[in-house]
Amino acid sequence: MAGEHLKVYRLIRRQASDFRLPSVTEISAEEDPYLVLVSCILSLRTKDSVALRASRRLFKEASDPRSMLRLPEKKISGLIFPVGFYRTKAGVILGASRAILESFGGRVPCTIEDLLSIKGVGRKTANLVLGLGYGIPAVCVDTHVHRVSNRLGWVKSVKAEETEKALQGLFARRYWIELNTVLVAFGQNICRPVSPFCGRCAAERCCPKAGAAESGRGRK
Repeated sequence: MAGEHLKVYRLIRRQASDFRLPSVTEISAEEDPYLVLVSCILSLRTKDSVALRASRRLFKEASDPRSMLRLPEKKISGLIFPVGFYRTKAGVILGASRAILESFGGRVPCTIEDLLSIKGVGRKTANLVLGLGYGIPAVCVDTHVHRVSNRLGWVKSVKAEETEKALQGLFARRYWIELNTVLVAFGQNICRPVSPFCGRCAAERCCPKAGAAESGRGRK
C-alpha cells in the first residue's frame, strides 16, 4: 500500500525519540562538519557511548584540522582509546586532517566525490558529513539502517549502497537526513541484531519481521 512505509516510519520515529541520540548526531549539534567527520570515524565498530566520550576528550585538545595536526599520533591514540582500532583511527584522522588542509583549503568538502577522495572516508561517513554536517539531503546507511530497513520489508538488499538507493526512492528528500538518527536509535534499542524486542516495538503489527526469526524474534 502506497504510503504505508511512512506510517510505520512515523511510529518508529515517535518511539525512537525516547532514546538517546546516536553519538555522531549529538556531536553534530556543534554545527561543525569537521567534528562530524572525526566523530564518525571514531564511531566505526565502536559502541556509541565509548565513541562519544572519546570524541569529547579529543575535541578538548583539537577541534580543527590544523590543531589536530599539531598532536602526535601517539597522543591522539591515547585520547581516543578504547575505541575500536584506535591506533589505526589516529592515523586516519591525521591523514584526513592533512588532506582537508592541503586539498580543500582547510574546509571539509561538501560533495560526496570530494569526501570519498579522502583516505579512510567511506560512503557512510561521507553521507553523514553531508547530512549532519552541512544539512545536505543524504541517506547514511550503517549496519542498523541496513538491518532495520530489510527487516521492515522496505528494501530487499544485500549491500549498503543498494539500501541507500532504495531508501532514496522510497522516502522524500526531507526525510533523508533524519533517517539515520531515527533508525540507528531504534536499531540499538528495539530492533537489535540478535533477540530484537519485537514485543516492545511500536510497529510490530505491521512489520513482516524479515529475517528476525533467526535472531530470536518475539522477545518482550
